[in-house]
Amino acid sequence: MSQTRVLTGITTSGTPHLGNYVGAIKPAIEASQDPNVQSFYFLADYHSLIKCQDPKRVQQSRLEIAATWLALGLDTDNAIFYRQSDIPEIPELTWMLSCVCAKGLMNRAHAYKAAVAENEEAGNQDPDKGITMGLFGYPVLMAADILMFNANKVPVGRDQIQHIEMARDIAGRFNHLYKGDYFTLPNAVVDEKSQVLGGLDGRKMSKSYNNTIPLFVAEKKLQKLVRKIKTNSLEPGEPKDPDACTLFQIYAAFASTEETATMRQQYADGIGWGDAKNQVFEYLNAHLEKPRERYNALMEDPGHIEAVLQKGAERAREETAVTMDRLRAAVGLGRFN
Repeated sequence: MSQTRVLTGITTSGTPHLGNYVGAIKPAIEASQDPNVQSFYFLADYHSLIKCQDPKRVQQSRLEIAATWLALGLDTDNAIFYRQSDIPEIPELTWMLSCVCAKGLMNRAHAYKAAVAENEEAGNQDPDKGITMGLFGYPVLMAADILMFNANKVPVGRDQIQHIEMARDIAGRFNHLYKGDYFTLPNAVVDEKSQVLGGLDGRKMSKSYNNTIPLFVAEKKLQKLVRKIKTNSLEPGEPKDPDACTLFQIYAAFASTEETATMRQQYADGIGWGDAKNQVFEYLNAHLEKPRERYNALMEDPGHIEAVLQKGAERAREETAVTMDRLRAAVGLGRFN
C-alpha cells in the first residue's frame, strides 16, 4: 500500500508560541511518527521574505523554529524535514506554474484583496500601493511547495483553504495544457478539533497582536507572562466560568482529561485568580521543562541543526531533481540527446 503524502510548511518570521504548539506543532509531530504517512515538513523561509525584510529576524526565526520542532520530537528518520531555500527546484517550478496560472486567479486571493481594500479605505489613488509581487504571487509559490512532492493532504487553517484550491486549479491547468498526469490534486485538511488559544489579552494568540507566550521562554519570564493573562474581577469564592477563560483554555490544552475536570471543579468552587495562575504556571513549566532543555542545547549547537536540515534537503532533492527533469521535458526545456 502506498503511503499518504502530507505536507506542512512553517513560515519563519517569528518565535514559536503556545498557540503554534497546540494548533499545529503537536499534531504534526504526532503525524510524523506514523509509518503509513510520508510527511514533508519544511521551513517556509522564502515565504517569510514577503512580510519581513529584517534578515537578522528571518535568520533567527529559522533557527528557533527548526530547534523547536527537533526539541519536541519530530521524527526526521520518517518525516522529511528541510528548508524551502535549500531546494532550488522550488523557485524553478514556481516560474513554470506562474506561466500557466491566470492573473485573474491571483486577483481573487484573500491577502491581495485585503491589501487592496486597505489602500482604498486609506484613500490611496493607487490600489496596489505598497503591494509587492511576492504578496501578489505567493499562492503560486505555495502551489509549487505542494505540487513538487505530489502531496495528497495539506493540513491548513480555514483561512488557507483558498490556497489549496488554487493549487488544485493550477495543477489541473498544467496537466491539461501538457496532456499528462504530472501533478496530484491536493486536498486541504482542516482539523475541526484543532484548538485556537487565546493570548494575554484574550484575543487569539498571535504575534500580530503582540500577545503571545513564547514556547520556550525562561522559567521566570513564563511565570510573569502567565500572571499577565487577562481575567475578570470575580473575587475568590465566587464561581467562575472556565469556558470563557483564556487561563483555563491554555491549561486544558496541555492537561489530561482528568486534570482538566479537576480544574473545572475548582473554577466552580471559586478558585482565586492568583491561585489559578500559579497552578497554570507550575503545570506548563513542568510540561515544558525537558523540551526547553533540549531546545536550549540545540540553540547552542546550530551546526547540528544545519546537518539535520542538509540531510533532509538531500532526501527531498532525490525526488525534486527527478521531478523537474520530467517537467522540463514536458514543457520543452529538456536536454538535447
